[in-house]
Amino acid sequence: MNDNGILGSSVPRKEDFRLLTGRGRYVSDLVLPNMLHAAFVRSPFAHAAVQGFDATAALAVPGVKAVLAGDDPAVVGVRITARSQMESYVETSQPLLAWPKARFAGEAVAVVVATDRAIAADAAELVDVDYEPLPVVVDPLAATDVTDPRAAVHSAAPDNVFLRRRFEGGDPDGALAGSHLVLERSYRINRQSGSPIEGRAAVASWDAGDRSLTLWSSTQVPHVARHALAVLLGLAEHHIRVVAPDVGGGFGVKGSVYPEEVALCLLAMRLGQPVKWVESRSEHMVAAHHARDHAYRVQAGFEADGRLTALTAVAVCNAGAYSVYPWTAGLEPLMAGGLLAGPYRVAHYRCDVSGVATNTVPAGPYRGVARPATVFVMERVLDAAAARLGIDPVEIRRINLITPEEIPYKAATRLVHDSRTYGTVLDGVLKRLDYQGFRAAQAAARDEGRLLGVGFAVYNELTGMGRASSPGPGVTFRPGHEVVTVRLDALGGVTVLTGASAQGQGIETTFAQIAADTLGVSYDDVEVRLGDTAGGGFGFGAFASRQAVIGGGAVLRATEAVREKLLRIAAHILEASPADLTIVDGRVRPIDAPAARSVSVATVARAAYLDTQRLPDDEEPGLEATRTYDPIRGTFAAGAQAAVVEVDPETGGVTLQRFVCVEDAGRVYHPTIVEGQVAGAVAQGIAGALFEHHIYDDDGQLQTSTLADYLMPSAAEFPSFELDHIEDPADNATGARGVGEGGTLGAAAALANAVSDALGIDVDELPLSPEVVHRAARRAGQQRPSPG
Repeated sequence: MNDNGILGSSVPRKEDFRLLTGRGRYVSDLVLPNMLHAAFVRSPFAHAAVQGFDATAALAVPGVKAVLAGDDPAVVGVRITARSQMESYVETSQPLLAWPKARFAGEAVAVVVATDRAIAADAAELVDVDYEPLPVVVDPLAATDVTDPRAAVHSAAPDNVFLRRRFEGGDPDGALAGSHLVLERSYRINRQSGSPIEGRAAVASWDAGDRSLTLWSSTQVPHVARHALAVLLGLAEHHIRVVAPDVGGGFGVKGSVYPEEVALCLLAMRLGQPVKWVESRSEHMVAAHHARDHAYRVQAGFEADGRLTALTAVAVCNAGAYSVYPWTAGLEPLMAGGLLAGPYRVAHYRCDVSGVATNTVPAGPYRGVARPATVFVMERVLDAAAARLGIDPVEIRRINLITPEEIPYKAATRLVHDSRTYGTVLDGVLKRLDYQGFRAAQAAARDEGRLLGVGFAVYNELTGMGRASSPGPGVTFRPGHEVVTVRLDALGGVTVLTGASAQGQGIETTFAQIAADTLGVSYDDVEVRLGDTAGGGFGFGAFASRQAVIGGGAVLRATEAVREKLLRIAAHILEASPADLTIVDGRVRPIDAPAARSVSVATVARAAYLDTQRLPDDEEPGLEATRTYDPIRGTFAAGAQAAVVEVDPETGGVTLQRFVCVEDAGRVYHPTIVEGQVAGAVAQGIAGALFEHHIYDDDGQLQTSTLADYLMPSAAEFPSFELDHIEDPADNATGARGVGEGGTLGAAAALANAVSDALGIDVDELPLSPEVVHRAARRAGQQRPSPG
């Protein structure tokens, strides 16, 4: 890369003008000629045989064009199957519309199409569905013990287990037997959902003349969706176009292929008219993928000095009713087993994981994927051990963190750590916090009758994963590369064509910065086109903190190729050697003679396209290059967080006073974007720790199906975050480490440790609601201290 002052500065974001002035282009804004609207009929039962449909009343409503039910032959034969290479994986499939049974309350069983969205919604209520309720399982710990075969969510998995796997290294049993202290703990992590400000939305259009299908979708994975549609609908991929326009947040929830999207395509093909569906908030709550909902049993061995000798765990993850495409039901359990130890040195390790089927919304990707849970478990274990051994919680972390001298460190799970900054980010948090000063203030507050606590978490995020690792272990493809085309036109403008997609994280800006910096042109002269399978190279999409690392690497490689050709042509024009030239402010000039003769990039570009007589004899016309980048392995991003809270043991109320986060983002392209990503992730992590909790009753009915019950905090619930960054460049093309998810990872752990510190108790479940905290305080006999 060059040093043109573009990378590393907070230039105005490319996206901001249209997004801030109401010119954003969202799926819900799309209006096509003769467009129809769809409304889905959803099962009121969590588990029921679907025995028949009567759509007579719905079809009699003026404006209704069609009703498609799960027993329709065109639907029965189309089922979404997420495949895995794991030997223990039980392959099941998901119908587009539930038939012959519904497996969670909110699952679509039929769809009504009408000339107006309101007409479709009203008519959907008139579709009569005959259900026979079946036994329901909602708790993953109980689901594996069912004796009634009717309680099996899928007949292929009679014990309701989609997948099992053991991660093991060293001799954990022997190490535990020889440990000075063996801790045994159980932890439960709450169920959450991403709830982006824009829900799911799609418009499908079919051109019967050339047999081409276009799907506009608020998806994070346009190319993955196109491939799935081709397989499911029997079409060639080049006859399908998927467009993701501006996407109003995703957080992983939009990173899967949903049955509703496929059903819309079938309807458009059948009716010959575009069909649109925009999800309501209540639909999002009961039908869009949930996440977390884990249970852990842990044994951890320690020496008297605090050194961790062994770690064993059993992790049970609620996978919901279906194995989501393409990530499978193994997404969360496999990530949990592989990354439970985090940034800590553990030579002797075993973790048995399982993904369990229940009659709940399927579990899919959500910002952080399993690691907010694993960090919570690991950090709670360290604090509990520190308390038992009489060691400061900071010191026990220092003793066990992987050090720079050990890098590359191969973990017991065979993952290779490349981060050198685990201790550095912890030091950064301590300095910002003034740890010793806090302890003095804590003692003074206790004398006043107030309970303050501080909690820490150190974590790592595996980002930018190449072909040697995968964000979806066991899946039948490796999303480790991106393809980018960079074109310099005859007037000197630059176009970046990428298969990447945006969900609000500033990718247009970042890619434009890389291209402008490498080519030495103005940032304003670069346009980035993304989110359209017809408009750029193949790309996997927005997930797993990968786009700056992998997509950015592909932009860099393609732009470097264009730069090399540009310099060869300019050297011919200037009668110089390419090695002696550089590009600054849009002009090619000699490196050692800035005042000497130079030529503009636009002049060289014109020669490449129009004045081709000026080209060297062996140079082809044009200035365009397509390149692929695969980092092979991922890169770990280190982070540390601290939370300061005040707790009222009588009400269970937790007041967050301070939150400090220091992360190693590698090379920072755009400080404001990085700051925003970290702040947003931290806010989402805190929300999941203190407020958000999806709850099902025993009948599988979601009790938190509105924002009145599912508590999403506002800015008023957060203090100003204290954020800082370490820049230790990663060993990849751009030096960047992903930052999109890291902030979510430590929040629950830091907060739980802070509450435990304030009350002198062990917190073992999330969220830290007043009920949970009050119950834990009563269990420990904790009361508010008397002043003085």
